[in-house]
Amino acid sequence: MNQKEHEVIISLASNEQQEQHMQAARTQLGMLLKDLQFTTAHWTEPINSHRKEPYLNQLCRGTTTFSANLLEEVLKETEKRLGRTHNEDGIVAIDLDLLQYDEDRYHLRDWERNYVKDLIKEF
Repeated sequence: MNQKEHEVIISLASNEQQEQHMQAARTQLGMLLKDLQFTTAHWTEPINSHRKEPYLNQLCRGTTTFSANLLEEVLKETEKRLGRTHNEDGIVAIDLDLLQYDEDRYHLRDWERNYVKDLIKEF
C-alpha cells in the first residue's frame, strides 16, 4: 500500500556554531525527507534576544509520508539530538520549524519575516 507523500517546508536557524549546526541539520533532514531542496543560507540579526550573535537561516522543502504531528515531534527530537536546549541563555544550537505541510501553514509570524519572504522565492 502506497502512503501519500506530503510536501513540507521547514525553516532552519542557528545562532551558535552556525555552520556546523546547520550542516548537521541538513544531514538529518536528508535522512528524514525525500525530494530535498535547500535555499541559500541567510544571516539575520537576532529578534527579541539579549544575545548579539547573528542567526544563520535557511529553508528546506521536501516530501514525507509522516503526519504533520509526527513530523513536528521528529523535528523536536532532532533539535535535542543536535544540542538544542530550551534554557534562558538565548543560545539556539538549531531550530527546526515546520512552516508548511501541504496547504497548511504553521508559525504564521515567521512567514512575515523578510528572510522567509526572500528565501521562499528560491523554490
